[in-house]
Amino acid sequence: MAFINEQTKEINCKVVYFGPPMCGKSTSLRYIFKNVKDEKRGELISLSTSTDRTLYFDFVPLTLGTFKKFQVRLHLYTVPGDVAYEAARKIISKGVDGVVFLADSQLEQLESDMSSMVELKEMIEDQGSNFEELPMVIQYNKRDLSNAIPVEELRKLLNPRKVPDFETIATEGRGVFESLKSIGTQVLKSLKTN
Repeated sequence: MAFINEQTKEINCKVVYFGPPMCGKSTSLRYIFKNVKDEKRGELISLSTSTDRTLYFDFVPLTLGTFKKFQVRLHLYTVPGDVAYEAARKIISKGVDGVVFLADSQLEQLESDMSSMVELKEMIEDQGSNFEELPMVIQYNKRDLSNAIPVEELRKLLNPRKVPDFETIATEGRGVFESLKSIGTQVLKSLKTN
């Protein structure tokens, strides 16, 4: 749920990058951070292990512009994908305004992708929100790998809502900004209707 600060004239929206372990959530966020103008972003905060695995979250605030005389900011978070960090995912995802779901396109990761999507749906509904109305995009990541499942198959299994989806290679930034623009647009539209 967007946080509106009347005194500072700011609207802060929370977008979470969600998905199974090692699917490219942090890589996507770091690419965004490195390629957004300094005046449009805050500092990258990353709580990760020595092997660069996300321990709790990554965070980057972005300034989108103004809406009804309010400065609009997107707060981008990643969540750790490992099973042991379910509690952290619940805390970080609380009050989310939009989700970028990252699916690992590798065949051997399909079960993890599907489990992660089920967990996301349950988590959103447990918080009292309607999953079907939540602004969301899907990134089918790692499209450059030889064992990538055809996108049509991934769509059938992971995108029954038919939300905007993108083929991505996060390490190269391919499709990452398209996903960000899509989720930003959806979140702004949801502000107008609320």
